[in-house]
Amino acid sequence: MAHEGSAEDGAIVVRGARVHNLKEVDCEIPHNRLTVVTGLSGSGKSSLAFDTLYAEGQRRYVESLSAYARQFLERMEKPDVDDIEGIAPAVAIRQKNLTRNPRSTVATSTEIYDYLRLLFARIGTTTCPQCGQVVQKDHVDSIADQILGLTEGRKFYVLFRLNQAPVAATTPGRKPKAGSRGRPRNLRATTDSVGPSGQQGAVISDSLKRHLFMLRQRGFNRLFQDGRIFEFSAPESLLDIDFRKPVYALVDRLAVRPDIRQRFIDSVEICYREGGEAIINLLPQTPEEKAEWLSFNERFECKRCCIVFPEPQPSFFSFNNPAGACPQCQGFGNTIDFDPDLVVPDKKKTLGEGAIEPWTKPRYRSLQQEFKLAARDRGIPLNVPFYQLAPKHREWIMDGEGEFGGVRGFFKHLERKKYKLHIRVFLSRYRGYAVCSECRGGRLRREALNVSVEGKNIVDVCRLSIREARSFFDTLTLSQEQTKVAERVLEEIRSRIDFLYKVGLEYLTLDRLSSTLSGGESQRIQLATALGSNLVGTLYVLDEPSIGLHSRDTDRLIEILKNLRDIGNTILVVEHDPEMIRHSDRILDLGPGAGEHGGRIIYAGDYDGLIKDSHSLTGCYLRGELSVPVSAERRKPGKAWLRARGARQHNLKSIDVDIPLGLMVCVSGVSGSGKSTLVHDVLYNAMMARRGNAAPKVELDSIEGDEIFSDIILVDQSPLGRTPRSNPVTYIKAFDGIREAFASTPEAKKRHLSPGHFSFNIPGGRCETCQGDGTVTVEMQFLADIELVCEECHGMRFKPAILDVRFKGKNIHEVLQMTVKEALTFFAGIPSVAHKIHVLDEVGLGYLRLGQSATTLSGGEAQRVRLAAHMAHSATSQPLFIFDEPTTGLHFDDISKLLAAFRRLIDLGATVLIIEHNLDVLKAADWIIDLGPEGGDAGGKVVAAGSPEVIAACPQSYTGKFLASHFSDKTTSP
Repeated sequence: MAHEGSAEDGAIVVRGARVHNLKEVDCEIPHNRLTVVTGLSGSGKSSLAFDTLYAEGQRRYVESLSAYARQFLERMEKPDVDDIEGIAPAVAIRQKNLTRNPRSTVATSTEIYDYLRLLFARIGTTTCPQCGQVVQKDHVDSIADQILGLTEGRKFYVLFRLNQAPVAATTPGRKPKAGSRGRPRNLRATTDSVGPSGQQGAVISDSLKRHLFMLRQRGFNRLFQDGRIFEFSAPESLLDIDFRKPVYALVDRLAVRPDIRQRFIDSVEICYREGGEAIINLLPQTPEEKAEWLSFNERFECKRCCIVFPEPQPSFFSFNNPAGACPQCQGFGNTIDFDPDLVVPDKKKTLGEGAIEPWTKPRYRSLQQEFKLAARDRGIPLNVPFYQLAPKHREWIMDGEGEFGGVRGFFKHLERKKYKLHIRVFLSRYRGYAVCSECRGGRLRREALNVSVEGKNIVDVCRLSIREARSFFDTLTLSQEQTKVAERVLEEIRSRIDFLYKVGLEYLTLDRLSSTLSGGESQRIQLATALGSNLVGTLYVLDEPSIGLHSRDTDRLIEILKNLRDIGNTILVVEHDPEMIRHSDRILDLGPGAGEHGGRIIYAGDYDGLIKDSHSLTGCYLRGELSVPVSAERRKPGKAWLRARGARQHNLKSIDVDIPLGLMVCVSGVSGSGKSTLVHDVLYNAMMARRGNAAPKVELDSIEGDEIFSDIILVDQSPLGRTPRSNPVTYIKAFDGIREAFASTPEAKKRHLSPGHFSFNIPGGRCETCQGDGTVTVEMQFLADIELVCEECHGMRFKPAILDVRFKGKNIHEVLQMTVKEALTFFAGIPSVAHKIHVLDEVGLGYLRLGQSATTLSGGEAQRVRLAAHMAHSATSQPLFIFDEPTTGLHFDDISKLLAAFRRLIDLGATVLIIEHNLDVLKAADWIIDLGPEGGDAGGKVVAAGSPEVIAACPQSYTGKFLASHFSDKTTSP
């Protein structure tokens, strides 16, 4: 075993780790290095990396915080280990996508959206939607530039308008009536006067008198009206002013000269402060000219349309804030409304045949007749398929017009009666999420969309893919002033987008919902976010970051991890990818087997030493001594095919796909090429909908050939259960036979015990203190909760009376502690149990204990337990199995066992459809459908389809290039 020194020299030193199946593991992880942990599925990789190192690093960091802060953080229990030295605060980046927030997007989770909001608030240009003119404030410097650019010597006045209260006209001997239009109520007249030459005067309100008095106190002694200047040092001087017309305070009298700039700016600022606007009265230069008036203000408004706009603030662009969120959809981008595709499920039907599905119900047939009459009157044909109707006719049917309310009016009418249960049930059949009609999915209020940067508003920018956004921000041109205020913000945006590009996510759009990401995509987004945070001195623990990544993009991922290492972090990666292992600084290989047979470090050192180590199973595969076998003869397609036509969901380009049945078929392609969309969103959902199951809307012309399948089974790597009571033997339904065997013993019959008494899931025979868990959780407030072995049953889960019953000399607790291989011999006389347990052994899980908690199983183990359950119950029927990257978490040796299980399923009559990047699986496939050529909008096409040899020979296929080089290592299975 190679050693890189002690903790003092820069390493994390682990002594005596016993978490799960680890066998007193001692190891060292050098600081600021990239260390890969590899080994068989179930050998203890995650137990060492996550449950020991990450758990201790996080626990120590959390315990260093105050009690107040700790209550908001995840509480980690101390791992079962003697000592860990030199550990840093830890960050775990897992495969699982735990985001369920419908507001979370790629941009928000990477903090790009926060910086975008800052960018648009700082340098965004607001445009008037009515006239297209730029909206801006009149800044004093720009006003000075404009006025001082006039002819030198041009005279002008700087004014601001008085805030006049309404006044009323008066005539000699007559006072205005109270409440008249020219005068507000409750204002007492103070002066009745007649102006010069007998003209009408005006009644001046008390508030206006006070305002004038305050202006005089602040040094304003002149008023301006109709080209005349009035002194108002004495009240009688006001008699010459007609207060029914605009009156202005004179701030300054100037002539255009270079040396008046500061004086002019000061005058304009006084106008802004006193009156909210500055008015420049340019005096005529000749007797023939007229005075010219220019008005400036600090209001953020369109000067042409006089529409005031809100000033851009970061909150103005947030769909999580009421200030920015669309008021109709509350920032979600969609609303619950009737779904046209559910209202007209079969668009080949005519209106006469009942294309409008809700009106075919007996209760609403009268509406159908009224609708036909209205359609005839409007000239809409009743014998033409719905999809061939003119757009204006379809719009009329949906939205109505005049007395005919249309489908929308029909549902609005029913909304008023939804207090009735049957109406609510009826409405729910036709409801779905529709794009918000107000913001059109943009999530923001309309005013926010008036702000743009280089012609794009913030919604337009978020709809760009990472690749497009990278190009947009790299070519963004700004003025010197804009650069000064936005340089740091742009730097943060560019770096984060660059990280997303480098981890192979260039096909994702910035507004992609986080909840729709795969586990691998979610993990790489977390990785990009970690890089953007620029943390140093941190332990990063990653769980197979290459999952979901095409071989073409692995090099970029490795480069990202090296960058993270080089800035001063320790990287610990659980990984099986040969390239990742080859580029690591240190390798820990766990084994030699899995479960109870694993938990030991077989090799620790560099790559060159690993491929020479004779004890390492990983080394045997890497140096070519062992390889994943390929069948000597591939199965050929028969007459049965699953055919899909016109698949255009998401980025699929209306493709036609033919899948041969009874074979192992792989769907490959670069990340984002449309594999999951094709298999999950189109094929699976379409087939489930044809079977009458609820399924999301599918954009597909037709599908045929699926009627041959007796069942359609989607197998993923999600946990089997979330409680300690869930285990492999219960999942494969073998526990029923075991309980019946115990209930049939003489002792059980004597005590009147039924099979239910031998279950830890229901009351009767289980220990009620721990409710069959075997452990009791003690809450420790600000410390991590402690799990203690139940003192009543001592962890055996059952009452003493149940444990007294023995079958072949063992009680129920002892049977659950057996491994699968031990149980095969023990239950050889009970075929119903032995057959199901044998399938577990067949998929490589012979080391698992029958009662092992499902919460301790790895993702690969959980998937194989699911596979075993289906194999155990499959008859001679023809099911379709769908797998999404089944090699996740699997070692080379585990992949060999998985492929053997697939071949067994196919021998039983099944069709196996797999989304996969792993070259060992692709070369073993009978048929491959390769999508691409790129990801996102540049993908969604079928690049090639055929046997692995056909794909390898296709020059346009990225998969083919890597597959061709991989075929040199091909060996044939016996």
